[in-house]
Amino acid sequence: MGNTLGHCIRVTLFGESHGDAIGCVIDGLPGGILIDERYVASQMEKRKPWGRVSTSRREADAVKFLSGVRNGYSEGSPIAIMIENTNVRREDYAALARKPRPSHADYCAFVKYGGYEDASGGGHFSGRLSAPLVAAGAICLSILAGKGIFIATHIKHLHGVDDRDFGDLATDIAKLNNMAFAVLDENAARQMEKEIQIACDNKDSVGGILETAVAGLEAGVGEPWFDSLESALAKGLFGIGGIKGISFGAGFGFANLYGSQANDPFAARNGKIVTLTNHSGGINGGISNGMPIIIQCAVRPTPSIALPQQTVDLDAMQDTWIEIQGRHDPAIVHRARVVVDSVVAIVLCDLLAQRHGTMWLKGGKPCG
Repeated sequence: MGNTLGHCIRVTLFGESHGDAIGCVIDGLPGGILIDERYVASQMEKRKPWGRVSTSRREADAVKFLSGVRNGYSEGSPIAIMIENTNVRREDYAALARKPRPSHADYCAFVKYGGYEDASGGGHFSGRLSAPLVAAGAICLSILAGKGIFIATHIKHLHGVDDRDFGDLATDIAKLNNMAFAVLDENAARQMEKEIQIACDNKDSVGGILETAVAGLEAGVGEPWFDSLESALAKGLFGIGGIKGISFGAGFGFANLYGSQANDPFAARNGKIVTLTNHSGGINGGISNGMPIIIQCAVRPTPSIALPQQTVDLDAMQDTWIEIQGRHDPAIVHRARVVVDSVVAIVLCDLLAQRHGTMWLKGGKPCG
């Protein structure tokens, strides 16, 4: 089963969109890690529907720690997290039980699980399960911050509207992590909101590109070839529903550059090795080089739209049409940014634990 992310630090998801609860189990964290429940709650707020550009489904998303946490610290045993679903409406999906929604996992899940899957709202494949990822990610973000490693994501592009590039990373990361709608340029933010609202009014949806920066990661993290830093991050990020493309640094822009333009010259500055440019996005040979990690994720338009769409009736084995009812996001890109931050943090904690040992995560001496 593909519900677990990580090796030393493992996060396993469970639950369905309209089931009683969703959650995760975090295994591998040493005892003595501070579990700041207020910070976890603040991260959960970033994922919630926002303004008029999000679904009308509102969940409390109260995080309950069922095991592994005592007096505000990890015990060293598995941490079980549960988030109750309090605003479910299975009836919205009754008419779609055997009529798969285009570009959803409905048909693939039907084939894989023989029709026994919970299809309501996407069931186990729903973006709803990103909520426990955010809860687990909040713990990992706190660990990394204690090591001087900081992560933030902004909406780089949305339906023809571009945000500005990252500038001073320390300033921009701090700014983004205190924003509900993570866009650095205020004018771009207003235009993006307008584009989402237009799509909503037209019963349609839009996608976008998220750009993530990781500042403070040491050089030497990652493995060559098939366990590269890019591979590990991509595996985790492709687990987020709706992400259909990932690139690092200049990404596909390399196709338009000469080597002389694309290469990042090395230099010695204040006793440290740096690169004068960062087209490689902080990674060479699958291993971090000490420069900021830069990642772009392409997020597809939300497939749940209210316009008529062609599909098939699996019982009658004939073409038919559906109009999706219920509560859906005209864009998920602004809610997905905290999920991206969370997955990146989980992956980096796992890779750092592999490099230094799990005790390093709480401040113990590195094993390597």
